[in-house]
Amino acid sequence: MIEDKPIIPQSSDAGEGPGSAEFSDTAWMDVISAVDKTYSELVAYQERLEHQNAELDALRRFMASVLASVSDVLVVVGRDRVIEQASGSFDKLMGQAPQAMLGHSIDGATDDASRAALKTALDQVIATREPTRLEINLDTPGGLAPLDVHLAPRLDERGKSKGAVIAGRAVGELRKAYSELEDSHLALKEAQAHLVRNEKLASLGRLLAGVAHELNNPISFVYANTHALEKYLTRFETYFDAVQSGASRGALVELRKELKLDRELVNLRQAISGARDGAERVRDIVEDLRRLSAEGSGEDTDFDLVTTTRIAADWIERGTKTPVQITFDGATRLIARGQPGHVQQIVMNLVQNAIDALADTDAPAITITHEERGTQALLRVCDNGPGVPPEIAGAIFDPFFTTKPVGKGTGLGLSISHKIAQEHGGQLAYCAPGGGGACFCLELPKGEAP
Repeated sequence: MIEDKPIIPQSSDAGEGPGSAEFSDTAWMDVISAVDKTYSELVAYQERLEHQNAELDALRRFMASVLASVSDVLVVVGRDRVIEQASGSFDKLMGQAPQAMLGHSIDGATDDASRAALKTALDQVIATREPTRLEINLDTPGGLAPLDVHLAPRLDERGKSKGAVIAGRAVGELRKAYSELEDSHLALKEAQAHLVRNEKLASLGRLLAGVAHELNNPISFVYANTHALEKYLTRFETYFDAVQSGASRGALVELRKELKLDRELVNLRQAISGARDGAERVRDIVEDLRRLSAEGSGEDTDFDLVTTTRIAADWIERGTKTPVQITFDGATRLIARGQPGHVQQIVMNLVQNAIDALADTDAPAITITHEERGTQALLRVCDNGPGVPPEIAGAIFDPFFTTKPVGKGTGLGLSISHKIAQEHGGQLAYCAPGGGGACFCLELPKGEAP
């Protein structure tokens, strides 16, 4: 800082001495004014310089604190890949003292497999001035540390490349976190699949009585026809024995009339046809039951939503003691995309809930409607029961929420159905009908017709 002003010698008599004519009082005042102005400018310049130095020092300390505190690896290299600046996280990761890596090549910090790839990427970034990213391994005292690095060019004031900035993030912990997240996701999926199976078993349990009745009728019919076939077989054996023994034509005609073989022949055809119908009915029931109890896992496929809905609704109707009229409206064929077994589970839950809600309703009825809406296949299950009170409508899809008495419901049916619909890329929602009752709408992605 400038502290003393220069002393300007002055004459005691302005009119005496050499040059007194040239240096008047006015001239001396101009000189002094110019000196004062220059001095003021020098002082102001020095103050600005000191202020800028203080700002530069503060900026340097700020950048040092940032580099020391940043958690990601940050390394600045020149065109020769020599480290010019590095973050404290890089020094710590490499097991070095702060700034100990400055002046060393970045090549020495990587393993052999990463060295060539990093050199190529740095040369490309410096040459093209375009950023890029890659994964490298740092050779640390604790072993190889994988990094996901972003390389960006470092430009001077003229826009020319002076080097590159390497910003990297350790991916080892991230991969571990992803692995743990994936394990948790798989465990969640297994738990959900377990809940779906348990809910399906509960539904199948409610159907046992209906299934037994459905199987008993055709089996009894087949059983009765086998007894009839045995009777017919005995009569025909008697007639054929007479033929083998050489009985006369008249005796054979008389025996045929006595055994009523013409009538029994017609009855034989009817018994065979009835037995076949009964066996086919048993086959159809078993096939429907097999489809219904299928786990439903695997790849998505295109299937007829109407057929799937009819099978599920038919089984629920068989197992119920409440006489309910189930009507199907809308499309007779609607191709959806998903897993038929899981969609059947949704329909079973909706129909069963509707039947349970209709227990005290006169003339209970359920209407199931299929229609196409844009890219979605829409299914609506509506009943004429008491409906869902508005105060609980927002909670009906919550797990374990149920309005049924203890032991009558788990509270998981709608929750699981809602989750299944979401996993299919659709949704299950409650849509209150205008005329009362309850109505649930299931939307699924449309499939392609074969």
